[in-house]
Amino acid sequence: MLKWIQRWLGLERRDPAEVPAEQWDRVERTLPFLDFLTPPERTRLRALALEFLACKQFHGARGLHLNDDILLSIALQACLLVLDIGLEAYAGWVGIVVYPGDFVIPRREFDEAGVVHEYEDEVLGEAWEGGPVLVAWFDEGAHPPGVNVVIHEFAHKLDMENGGVDGLPRLRAGMSRSAWAAAFGEAFDAFCAEVERGVETVIDPYAAEDPGEFFAVVSETFFECPAPLRDRFPAVYKQLRLFYGLDPAAATRYPHGDRA
Repeated sequence: MLKWIQRWLGLERRDPAEVPAEQWDRVERTLPFLDFLTPPERTRLRALALEFLACKQFHGARGLHLNDDILLSIALQACLLVLDIGLEAYAGWVGIVVYPGDFVIPRREFDEAGVVHEYEDEVLGEAWEGGPVLVAWFDEGAHPPGVNVVIHEFAHKLDMENGGVDGLPRLRAGMSRSAWAAAFGEAFDAFCAEVERGVETVIDPYAAEDPGEFFAVVSETFFECPAPLRDRFPAVYKQLRLFYGLDPAAATRYPHGDRA
C-alpha cells in the first residue's frame, strides 16, 4: 500500500501534491475519459481518490501485486462516479479484490422445479451488497474493448445504496423518481428490442440483461462515450447528468498538458 496514504489515515484533508506529478500524469494518461474535467475538478478528484484509498482495503488475488499505479487508477475511476455525490455513497463496506484478468465465481441456482444447478461463471467483476467489489485488472493494451469494469461495478455499488440491484439508485435531492423510471424504462425496452433485432447499438448489448445491468452499462457509456448516449437516449443522459452532477458530453476537453 502507498506509504503516503498510510501516513494520512485519520486525517480529514489529503493533499494531491504529495503524490509526484509525474505519477498522476502517468496514471491519468491511461484514463482519457477524465479529460473533460476542469482543472479544479481534477484536483478534487485526486484528493477524493486519496481519501478513498485511505479508507478502503485492497487485496490482490491469485498473486497479483498491487502497485501504486493500479491503486491510483482504480481509485480515480471509482471516485469519478461520486465526485459530486460524495464519498459517503461508498460507506458500509471496505474491501476491493483485484484479479489479474477475468476470473471464475462458483454459482448455485434452483430452477422452477427445485432442481439445483451448479456451474462456474467467468466474469470481469462483481459487486456484493454490503461486501467487497471484485474487479479484473488487465495490463495496458490487454483490456477487453468497450468495457470499463471499475465504473461498471462501482455503479452497481451506488445502485445497492437503497437495497438490491434494480437500476434505481438513491437519487439526489430534487430528482424525480417518476422521471427516472420513465426515462430508464422506455430506454431499456427500446434497447432490448434493438438487441433482439441484431441492431448495432451504442451501448454494450450486455445492458439488455436486466435494468440493473442497464444502469451500470449506461454509466460506463456516460463517462467513456457520452455524446452518442446523449443523442440516442437523451432522457437517460439527462437523468445521469443530474445524478452524477457532471456533463461529459458538453464539457470542454482539456489537452493532456493542461490537466494540472
